[in-house]
Amino acid sequence: MATESPAYAGNPLRDPLDRRLPRIAGPSGLVIFGVTGDLSRKKLMPAVYDLANRGLLPPGFALVGFARRDWADEDFAQVVHDAVKEHARTPFREEVWQQLAEGMRFVPGEFDDDSAFETLKSTIEDLDKARGTGGNFAFYLSVPPKFFANVVQQLKKHGLSQGTGSSWRRAVIEKPFGHDLQSAQELNKTVHDVFPPNEVFRIDHYLGKETVQNILALRFANTMYEPIWNRSYVDHVQITMAEDIGIGGRAGYYDGIGAARDVIQNHLLQLLALTAMEEPGSFHPKALTAEKLKVLGAVVLPEDLGKYTVRGQYAHAWQGGEEVLGYLEEDGIDPKSKTDTYAAIKVEINNRRWAGVPFYLRTGKRLGRRVTEIAVVFKRAPYLPFESGATEELGQNALVIRVQPDEGVTVRFGSKVPGTSTEVRDVSMDFAYGESFTESSPEAYERLILDVLLGDANLFPRHQEVELSWTILDPIEQHWDKHGKPAQYASGTWGPAEADEMLARDGRSWRRP
Repeated sequence: MATESPAYAGNPLRDPLDRRLPRIAGPSGLVIFGVTGDLSRKKLMPAVYDLANRGLLPPGFALVGFARRDWADEDFAQVVHDAVKEHARTPFREEVWQQLAEGMRFVPGEFDDDSAFETLKSTIEDLDKARGTGGNFAFYLSVPPKFFANVVQQLKKHGLSQGTGSSWRRAVIEKPFGHDLQSAQELNKTVHDVFPPNEVFRIDHYLGKETVQNILALRFANTMYEPIWNRSYVDHVQITMAEDIGIGGRAGYYDGIGAARDVIQNHLLQLLALTAMEEPGSFHPKALTAEKLKVLGAVVLPEDLGKYTVRGQYAHAWQGGEEVLGYLEEDGIDPKSKTDTYAAIKVEINNRRWAGVPFYLRTGKRLGRRVTEIAVVFKRAPYLPFESGATEELGQNALVIRVQPDEGVTVRFGSKVPGTSTEVRDVSMDFAYGESFTESSPEAYERLILDVLLGDANLFPRHQEVELSWTILDPIEQHWDKHGKPAQYASGTWGPAEADEMLARDGRSWRRP
């Protein structure tokens, strides 16, 4: 998807067939705001180490942490060290760590503290001279959304948002990108006033997963699927993201946002766009975005949102051998809260390829197991020349793309049961990443951080996609605000009965992942 690294372009000593070092970041550094948070400790810092360990970062790479703690550089290095040892995917190597640690700095301060941002500026200038970063820095906003505007405006005020000469400065923003269309537009305007749109990278970590990228390979590198990838053969599509955990200690973040805003607006609508899009002219970010925008722009909601959208809250129950609290019993949650921990919606795509094919999207916490998958379910054969009893156990053909945790693809089809009678039953054919490739899949954040440093925007939603996604979800959220309250479902089940009834109205049922 990406072009060869400039560091290797035209290198006479490099064999063009050598695929071992396809993309290496040039001179650069990363500044993480909110570096003491869980995301930074469990994902970002280990991902930086894993990239260094794989030889994909420049020798002089710089890592700067910005947070309210009163730490020295050594304290910060120790925190990174501990996070890396606990969470890194690749083995810990002392020589890699030492080289990385030399470029680490910590800046204490509040987001409205001018002196702290001046210290950050001088720190970046010092690192530029000592590490040879070329003035290239990405600013990762691993902070609550309410601080986004504050941080980017401070970067502009202190001259940090623009590089000099050919050097670049980039902003990396974690979801949620607003909580409705209006707030998303305001956020985009604020960020684009400081950074050009092509230097703003909105992180949707699902798009960094190998299996999500494999949707494009599966569809467009093979000829066997494209002829049947349309309304003539596909009965419906189910996209599921289920978690088996509750909200944990995230009450302050989660209450008032809910499952639909947290997952459907970004992750699931992005998966829908990749599943339904037309083949792009190239894998250039503009070409990919153009095709995804066509799909999102063609999404239509059901006329009766009461029948074809469902929200729920997990209730007190036994799950996995232990008694768990219901959502309304969790610490910090208002007992009258109407926030959804489960959401299921039906949409259609109003274009020639998909007209009349329903897409069912669902997500929830405290469900049966942790799983994310896309199931393309095909129509039944129009005529079966078998005796009626021979096909009782035959369902519909399906192609299931498993995004997590056991990444791979399953094809379900009918096969004759061995024996003297002609009996047909469903069987599955499995492809698993872990069994087919010797190299383990990198963490999503490894790929995304590397892409930010390379300036490759393929896997990042552009602001138009974010805003279109909100135009899809906003009417649903407005309907829910005015009508009733979430249905209760027992923790450990697959959601409220209303979700099963929603599909039953169409003569269909949810897959059991």
